[in-house]
Amino acid sequence: MTIVPLPFELVSLGVIVLILIADIVLAYRRPHVPSTRESTLWVVFYVVLALVFALLLLVIDGPTHATEFVAGWLTEYSLSIDNLFVFIVIMAGFAVPKQRQQEVLMVGIILALIFRGIFILIGASLIENFSWIFYLFGAFLIYTAITQAFGSEHGDQTDTALVRFAKRHLAVTDRYDGGRIRTTIDGKRYFTPILIVLIAIGATDVLFALDSIPAIFGITDSPFIVYTANIFALMGLRQLYFLLGDLVEKLKYLKYGIAFILAFIGVKLVLHALHENELPFLNGGEHVPVPEIGTGLSLVVIVLSMAVATVASLISIRRDPDASLKDLRKHE
Repeated sequence: MTIVPLPFELVSLGVIVLILIADIVLAYRRPHVPSTRESTLWVVFYVVLALVFALLLLVIDGPTHATEFVAGWLTEYSLSIDNLFVFIVIMAGFAVPKQRQQEVLMVGIILALIFRGIFILIGASLIENFSWIFYLFGAFLIYTAITQAFGSEHGDQTDTALVRFAKRHLAVTDRYDGGRIRTTIDGKRYFTPILIVLIAIGATDVLFALDSIPAIFGITDSPFIVYTANIFALMGLRQLYFLLGDLVEKLKYLKYGIAFILAFIGVKLVLHALHENELPFLNGGEHVPVPEIGTGLSLVVIVLSMAVATVASLISIRRDPDASLKDLRKHE
């Protein structure tokens, strides 16, 4: 496992934390619906920030980690857009007021960072101690890719067992009270629907962490690169939500692009596991001479997959806007 210089790690994480704190403060001090211009500027800012980080990695540590970061960031960004689609469904399903969606999204992003941090630590420990874990990661990603392409792999997040349990055992009103989680009605204390929305989003974050962490460990074995790629993918997700809005739901081929990326990385992980094989019942515990897929090729596949899926979706919208509108109304 190659290591990024510690001073660069510490300074980078410090700067990223400060930017995240500033973003959180802005979201809570100015609850509003961002304009298209404001959202665009923020999304561009975070994309440029990620590219500057990659450039600094290139200068300070060489091309290996820089390429791994870009490939990992793009993979996590594509999965974050998929995450965004579920957020849209949850917001619509619970009729969250537009003015409060910024705050809810910010909490969702913070929860995603926490859950992914936990899974990264667990994943890094498993990889260090059990090389065969790559077989499981690879098989899981291939399975996820199949369900992504041919089914609804996350289901209806507004009606999960956890959400039903909360509704059944907590006094919850259907009335929002600004951004408050608790409110008083006729002298009695109730939880507002905000709590249920946060539970639904938190559960979604866990599911997406289970998908995303094995995927990025298929690109790099550096926990620092894994976590920073996740942070940069999630930074700006709140603004991207308002920028893309309903367009995310109209990109009907996007899920196939994401599925192909997951399947590709799954195959890459299985090949890597075979190459590093230590299982005694497989090839006598010896390494299996199979080709390995490099980070450069992974980067090309990720970019092409998302580009083809996005362009195909936009062409479909242009050719048949009425059909896209019908697909969109399914979630209203």
